[in-house]
Amino acid sequence: MSCHQDMALGDAFWEALDRLLAISRLVVDRAAASSHPHYPDLIYPLDYGYLQDTQSMDGDGINVWIGSDRNAGVTGVVVTVDLTKRDAEIKILLDCTSEQMERIHVFHSGGMQSSLLLTR
Repeated sequence: MSCHQDMALGDAFWEALDRLLAISRLVVDRAAASSHPHYPDLIYPLDYGYLQDTQSMDGDGINVWIGSDRNAGVTGVVVTVDLTKRDAEIKILLDCTSEQMERIHVFHSGGMQSSLLLTR
């Protein structure tokens, strides 16, 4: 596969995420600075939610982190592997600055969880 084909496929990926966000209702169920419902010492650095009527690997809606760079759109994804839950999934990064994306990456990279940050 050529570099040009790779770029075209990458563009299609980001455009599909843009479309998914456009046709889905975003529900914020965990506000920035709130505690995780099962792990009270785990504090969410940004607003966190999901796309209603979508499905991720864990059977719930696709997760979305919401940053402060309004109208930036999809700025990246975090791919996570959780050995405790024995699952892997992506989390969409919406309107996130570079610093916010790195904070989310770190949030998902401790204990039995590992992550990879992909930026647009």
